[in-house]
Amino acid sequence: MNESLKVQPHHLERGAYLYVRQSSMRQVIENIESTKRQYALRGRAVALGWRDDQIIVIDNDQGESGASAAWREGFQRLVTDVGMGHAGIVMGLEVSRLARNNADWHRLLEICALADTLILDEDGVYDPASFNDRLLLGLKGTMSEAELHVLKPGCVAESSTRRDAGSIAAPCPRASSTTRPAMSCLTPTHKSGKRSPTSSKRSRG
Repeated sequence: MNESLKVQPHHLERGAYLYVRQSSMRQVIENIESTKRQYALRGRAVALGWRDDQIIVIDNDQGESGASAAWREGFQRLVTDVGMGHAGIVMGLEVSRLARNNADWHRLLEICALADTLILDEDGVYDPASFNDRLLLGLKGTMSEAELHVLKPGCVAESSTRRDAGSIAAPCPRASSTTRPAMSCLTPTHKSGKRSPTSSKRSRG
C-alpha cells in the first residue's frame, strides 16, 4: 500500500515524533552520516503532510545503548506521549534506533496500536494496528535484538584474542625487487628483551 494512504487526517492533527539515537558517544562523533540521515527523516514527515512546527525531535538519548529503556529518558518520554495520544507518527531510521530489546519494542508497538499511531522507518510507513504491519515490525524487532546478542560477543571475543596474543598487527614494509619478500610483522604490546619476530636469522656458512 502507498504509505501516504495510511496517513489519515486525524494523524496529521497530532505531532510527528522523530527519535534520534547513536549507541555510544564514539558513534555520535564518528558516524556523522548516520546522524544526518536520522535528522533527514523530518523531510519524510513534511512530505506526508505534517507541518515543520509539528515535528518533535527527541535526541537526548544520544550515546545511550538501545539494550534497555530503563536509562533512556528520551524513549520513556516518547512512549508516554504516544500513550497520551500526542503522536500521529513515530519516526526512526531503523528499528534498532528505537529499541534493541524485544520487550521495549513490543511495548511501543502495543501502545502505538492502541493510540492509533503510525511508525515510520527508512523502508516505509507501518500501522501497528494492522496484522501484517505488526507482524513485519515484530520481525524487525527480533532481528534487531539478535544483532545485539550476535555481534557484541563476536567483537568481545576478537578483542580478547588479540589481547591474549600480546600483540597487534602492524603494517610491514613492502618488498622491493632487490630484497626478499616481506614477512608478516607483529608489534608487541609489552616491552620485552626478546628479539622482534620480524628479525631474520643470518644464514651460516
